[in-house]
Amino acid sequence: MTRSPREEIEALRAEILRHERLYYVSDSPAISDGEFDALMNRLKALEAAHPELASDDSPTRRVGGERSNTFAPVPHRIPMLSLDNCYSPEEFLEWYVRVKKGLKDEPFEMVVEAKIDGLSCSIEYEKGRLARASTRGDSDTGEDVTLNVRAIKSVPIKLDLSSPPSVFEARGEVYMDKKDFGALRERALAAGEEPFVNPRNAAAGSLRQKDPAVTARRRLKFIAHSYGYLEGMVEPDSHWEYLNVCRGLGFNISTLGNRVCRSAEEVLSFYSEYAEKRFTLPYEIDGLVIKVDSLKQRGLLGFTAKSPRWAIAFKYPAQQATTTVKNVEFSVGRTGAITPVAELEPVKCGGVTISSATLHNFDEIERLGLKIGDKVVIERAGEVIPKVVKVVPGSRTGAEKAIHPPKTCPSCGAEIFRDEEEVAYRCVNPSCPVQFKRALLHFASRDAMNIEGFGVSSTEQLVDKGLVKVFSDIYRLKKEDLLGLELFKDRKADNLLAQINKSRQQPLSRLIYALGIRHIGEKNARVLAQHFKTMQAFMASGLEELSRVSDIGPVIAEAVTEFFKSEATRKMAAELGELGLRMDEPERKTSGGALAGKTFVFTGELKTLTRDDAQAKVRELGGKETSSVSAKTSYVVVGADPGSKYDKAKKLCVTVLTEEEFLKLVS
Repeated sequence: MTRSPREEIEALRAEILRHERLYYVSDSPAISDGEFDALMNRLKALEAAHPELASDDSPTRRVGGERSNTFAPVPHRIPMLSLDNCYSPEEFLEWYVRVKKGLKDEPFEMVVEAKIDGLSCSIEYEKGRLARASTRGDSDTGEDVTLNVRAIKSVPIKLDLSSPPSVFEARGEVYMDKKDFGALRERALAAGEEPFVNPRNAAAGSLRQKDPAVTARRRLKFIAHSYGYLEGMVEPDSHWEYLNVCRGLGFNISTLGNRVCRSAEEVLSFYSEYAEKRFTLPYEIDGLVIKVDSLKQRGLLGFTAKSPRWAIAFKYPAQQATTTVKNVEFSVGRTGAITPVAELEPVKCGGVTISSATLHNFDEIERLGLKIGDKVVIERAGEVIPKVVKVVPGSRTGAEKAIHPPKTCPSCGAEIFRDEEEVAYRCVNPSCPVQFKRALLHFASRDAMNIEGFGVSSTEQLVDKGLVKVFSDIYRLKKEDLLGLELFKDRKADNLLAQINKSRQQPLSRLIYALGIRHIGEKNARVLAQHFKTMQAFMASGLEELSRVSDIGPVIAEAVTEFFKSEATRKMAAELGELGLRMDEPERKTSGGALAGKTFVFTGELKTLTRDDAQAKVRELGGKETSSVSAKTSYVVVGADPGSKYDKAKKLCVTVLTEEEFLKLVS
């Protein structure tokens, strides 16, 4: 019997959601990626042909075209409190005794779960459909991250119930697997960007992207671990029962959430067992969470002002190991900075074999008193790159060798220099191969010219084959050039050429940032582009004019003038214009210009939106943000723990706004 479009669409949605759950939650896919894509493409085609059948809970709507300019505040129905920590068996036993006393020696059971190193998140469902997701925030109010959470494939967008409750809130952790974090870090390093330090930072940064498509590419996951709010359904009696409800509804739960302990001894045994086993888990954990199982008993124990009395995080200590520094090698960065890297005698630490550690700079080597051949203590505490903590005292034999900065660049052999005002030694040869490859990756990166597909492999080959010697050569590439590279076929070559052509329309601010001028980040590039309007005016500016630009100090002014002193640099910039790149900054569109002529300075930590989001809102409304307070400043917006800018604002009688007052002003 032929099905109607509505019937086929509903069947496809159910089938796709089932396969998503099998793949992302159960880790047991039942069909190939190609078969899954075919189902998804069929659903997309049907929904496009029948827009009247569109639904927010369709799997095709996980990542739409929506973007978030701000993360609006979301009050929590019940506060999302943090947990107290303990770091030793003795401290855990003290907590256990307090619980026994609070329950008047009534027997109780505890559930042990992994303390995943991620970001706390609340996900609310109304009548079975994902309605809202928010971060913990200050425990009473979080940030709305609904669009981004919808992009996480392990989060059900529809609860697997025929009669769902009117409200169901699952609380848990948004995190990133170790392998996905490693891949993200490699991509950042290849693009010359500062990588995230650990999976937790990566998860937090990825969840707070303005574009949900970026969040989706980061492969975040969600694990349910805490009871939130329930309306229209019988409340579970225990945490164990709640976890099984979550599992039945399609949520992932902790791989350690299958252990119920009936005594302190069982918990301590489990803690010891996982001291090493935790490194075999697919995600980073920094301890275990111990919770009283019975919800009734939890009610008797209650809460302190900050934490529940019925739960505690039992942390593992930072992992340390002792090894020997065999040698020190020198790495060349995108801006020519020379970074010393210790080559270590391989040693197990934190569940992995460590054979190298960054030494950051030569001042750090001096601080440690480090020599080649020294025995050292290294530490790894949830961070991918270990650090050298100290030299083992009394371990020297007299054969150790002092570490000296190289006299020439390890990449190109050019002489290196150290600016008196900087820590780093630097190669200043613009033709340095390693520098140029990293500079090229930066030029093509997402926040610069955004040339998708211009990755490490293509960069290496294009430079090594002599096809790209300066940035402007990118725009001279032909299809036959790309087809001569490994792994390039017709479609891939066409796609990259299309991306290169599309990047010609990027505004001047993106181009200034892409050029990789020292000390110039995205914000300064935007300020310079808005001030000078054209590349010609920017290149012609001198030290005095640059120093007059808001937020551009003498260090940046000197870096710009030094950059454009080079005839080769000026020629390359002119060629970019001749090759059709946009050499101007479009007039900034404002929402009525309500803040035109107003300048804002932000200090302290904001609760409901990031500093970047707040500054973007000011720009949208015609105002501008600066980094220093003066008598001409219109407003100073103060968050938690404000710095000296707040004191200066009071001294100069500048209007001070709380975060709430600022939000009212910009709304």
